Amino acid sequence: MQGETHLLVAASKELRSSAKLPMVESVATEFSPALDLVLNALEQMREHGGKLPRASRVSLRQLHRRPVPAPAPESTVSVSRTAQLAAIQARVAVCTKCPHLARSRTQTVFGVGNPNAELMFIGEAPGADEDAQGEPFVGRAGQLLTKIIAAMGFTRMDVYIANVLKCRPDTPGQRSGNRPPTPSEMQTCLPYLTEQVEIIKPKVLVALGATAVEGLLGTRAPVGAMRGRWHSHQETPLMITYHPSYLLRNQSPSEKRKVWEDMLQVMEHLGRPITEKQRNYFRT
Repeated sequence: MQGETHLLVAASKELRSSAKLPMVESVATEFSPALDLVLNALEQMREHGGKLPRASRVSLRQLHRRPVPAPAPESTVSVSRTAQLAAIQARVAVCTKCPHLARSRTQTVFGVGNPNAELMFIGEAPGADEDAQGEPFVGRAGQLLTKIIAAMGFTRMDVYIANVLKCRPDTPGQRSGNRPPTPSEMQTCLPYLTEQVEIIKPKVLVALGATAVEGLLGTRAPVGAMRGRWHSHQETPLMITYHPSYLLRNQSPSEKRKVWEDMLQVMEHLGRPITEKQRNYFRT
């Protein structure tokens, strides 16, 4: 009796394993000997008042007619991405990999926007306003970025905005002002951004300014020499353009036009409609 029990358990395990195959029909062909053994044993136990799980050949025929589950809806994917980003954000909030930044920050600045965004903007690091509010690009440069995003036909909540560095660079001895992050600081923090990009899976990345480019590509070069053409980061198309703060210092229409030409390329890559008015912005 003990030998028969072991045989039944082994056969039952094979039955449960076969039921996990994507196509139920394969169970009845590839594992038919095991199924016959288990079904015969279970039917005999049922006739004798056994209390083990019930099964029959009728149940097997019903398996053939069971529909294959439909793919998860987009809303489920969205919730999953939101949850994954929240988990990373929780790690970032308590990060002390750069002790000097952890001591000086008010809070970390993770990112904001649509977890399913097609377009993702990446800056260098939070400033004083971002450190205070916990959201990237909310100061004067951020307000200009919001206007650029709107001119492209998006809102801030349509896109995703983040920085290479999640903490404001410390400014010891200074009451105001910001400093660019160091290469070491950016490399320490870059894995968090890498995870964000992998989860969001944007179709296009936009790097804002030379420091962001250095963080993403490890290349230090003038933006003017790199903008206007496509690059790649994590196999995602990358457009390089001037940081909005540059436009605040250089108000000429020709400089604004350069940034806008970069954004027109982004819109074309995304298949966004472009009006004649949009094409003519900042023409002199």
